Order: sequence, then C-alpha cells, then structure tokens
Amino acid sequence: MRNFIREYEESPRFEKLSFIPPFLIVFVEGVLLAHALTIKAPDLMVVELTLILLIISIIEIFFVIGEIHRHYAQNNFNKILVIKLDDFIIEKKERNVKKIVTDFIDYYPEYKNNRDEIYHTTCQIMQTHKEEAWAKELDKKLKSFLKRRKKKNVDVILKAFLKKYPKYRNFRIQIYDKTCKMLGESYKKS
Repeated sequence: MRNFIREYEESPRFEKLSFIPPFLIVFVEGVLLAHALTIKAPDLMVVELTLILLIISIIEIFFVIGEIHRHYAQNNFNKILVIKLDDFIIEKKERNVKKIVTDFIDYYPEYKNNRDEIYHTTCQIMQTHKEEAWAKELDKKLKSFLKRRKKKNVDVILKAFLKKYPKYRNFRIQIYDKTCKMLGESYKKS
C-alpha cells in the first residue's frame, strides 16, 4: 500500500485524475445495487446489470493502478539509466555514441534489451555535455575579452567579440545576455 501511495503521488496529474472517476462510479453503482436489493420486489435484470457494471468498474480501477505502476517503473528506470549513463560517459571520455552504447551494455548486461533507450539517452547526455562545455568556453573567452576592453558599451563589445570569434555568430543573443550579466557583476564589485 505504501508503494502504491508513493507511486500515486509521483504520477502525473492526468493519471491522478483518471483514478477518481472509477471510484465515483463504483460508489454510485454500489448505492444502486443496494437500493435494487432492498426494494420489496427487486428487478433481477436491474440487479444483474448493476452488478456487471460494478465488476467492470472494479476491473477498471485495477487497470488504472497497473498503468500508474508502469508509468512509475518507467520513470524510475529512466532516472537510474540517466545517472548511470552520465557517470559512465564522464568516466570513459568516449565521443563515439555507438561505442558508448556497446561498452555500457557490456558493463551493465541487464540493459541489453534497452539499446534504443540507451542510444537516445546517450545522445541527450552528450548534447548536454557539449552545451555545458560550449557555455564554459564562451564564459572563459568572454571574461578575458572583457578584461582587455576599455569601453563598456555592450553593443561595441558584442560587435568586436563576434569579429574576433566568428564561430559564435549564431549565438548573438546569448553572448549579449552574458556580456550584460558580466558587466553588471563587475559594476557591483567596483
């Protein structure tokens, strides 16, 4: 029961809401069944149909519980996979996705049946690492560039920086934001 409560709490809002209607239906059908049984001359067909609907609603509750459990298990699996893969990629320092996937499956044979998920997760992690390295490199170059600049006009700095480092031309907005932030920090210090 505790596991189910934890799974229910971590499930998306839609799954939580989809769990409520079957209980309402079971309650209403229970009231209808009780009423049908307590009247003086119960109609057997009404009792049978209400009983069938009650059973179907109970089965639906079990399906929803199963779906919540599957979703929780998949999320848990993905979290663990991302952590293990990230550590593995950092440790191996390999750049080839296919080699990383193969080595990871060799190291963790329990993931043998999840090659596609490992591949996609590896690509996402490597893209994140690439973006982080790019941001770090940009910060380093921008800081050293700003130290050498006497004029503190952001537009002039941006134009000169892009002239010196043309590979960053597509990232004009990010460079502008970082420049403003760095200049703001330097003004606060002085």
